[in-house]
Amino acid sequence: MTKARNIAELANDISVDSNRDVTLSNLRSDQPMMFRNRIINGDMRIDQRNGGASVSNANSYTLDRWYFMRGALSSSPVFNVQQSSTAPSGFKNSLSVTVGTAGAPGTSNYSSLYSRVEGFNVADLGWGTVSAQSTTLSFWVYSSVTGTFGVAFQNNALDRSYIASYTINSANTWEYKTVTIAGDTTGTWLSTSEIGIGLYWDIGVGITQSTTAGSWQAGNFLGLTGGTKVSNTNGATWYITGVQLEKGTVATPFEHRPYGTELALCQRYYYKATVQSTWGNSDSYAMAFFYHPVEMRSSPTRTQISNSTGTLLGGTLNSLMASQQISSIGGENASTVVQSFSAEL
Repeated sequence: MTKARNIAELANDISVDSNRDVTLSNLRSDQPMMFRNRIINGDMRIDQRNGGASVSNANSYTLDRWYFMRGALSSSPVFNVQQSSTAPSGFKNSLSVTVGTAGAPGTSNYSSLYSRVEGFNVADLGWGTVSAQSTTLSFWVYSSVTGTFGVAFQNNALDRSYIASYTINSANTWEYKTVTIAGDTTGTWLSTSEIGIGLYWDIGVGITQSTTAGSWQAGNFLGLTGGTKVSNTNGATWYITGVQLEKGTVATPFEHRPYGTELALCQRYYYKATVQSTWGNSDSYAMAFFYHPVEMRSSPTRTQISNSTGTLLGGTLNSLMASQQISSIGGENASTVVQSFSAEL
């Protein structure tokens, strides 16, 4: 680049286009170009637990960092949630919700998709103080049902809530949505390894936990009063991807981080490992060691998936590593152990 290149020429080089390429106008000195997105796995690429398989009608994590919550419901509605290859231009995957059996939410019923952000990653927003920063949420959504829908922002104590609305105008069409809210100057918002901000998309929330949009309120609210509920329509489909939460009032283009970086961010909260133990001794004991790929958010919960030989006994477990003692492996043999570790919010 020569000195003759001026700001006007640079502006022409990085002007906006229909694919939301970066512009000078949406770059700000207080907004870094890297790691500005507080959402992990917002492009739905990582699915360590299920490998793309459907999760049916359960309170559980689906794709990494994405939990489908279904509470106080009877047998219906029935949902299937999974990773999908249906995606807008520039993305490979989305998360899909399909209504297998429709059912309008009762007064105290709720179903929603949520992602919770660790307090360390939103501490700079200053929520709960007089310096609370405005924040912008953006995402791509595709739905067989049109109307006005709700998305909730909540604190860890579930006593501060903001319901924002977004409108799906055309069925079965990818649409880009942005929501900007003022930061909450009251309430308690954690800046630790616990929940800093929870985001909840209203799939079918009853009136008890629904309220009007557009302001901070005291209470546990997850849904939009009078909003469209995906759960009400049999066979309805709803897809989401490109989810980004960032400081400020401008939605910048989605931050596509390298796959390895995104996977490591997910592994702070969950991962699965397969380890072959060292060969056992003559007393038929062996030890398997799991060194977590990254330091986990907290000392995780361990779940045994399989072991090829022997009986699992005790072992150590902390945020950096785990060990597993194995007995009765039949002499000087080895055992292959598969375990998962969860430190989810």
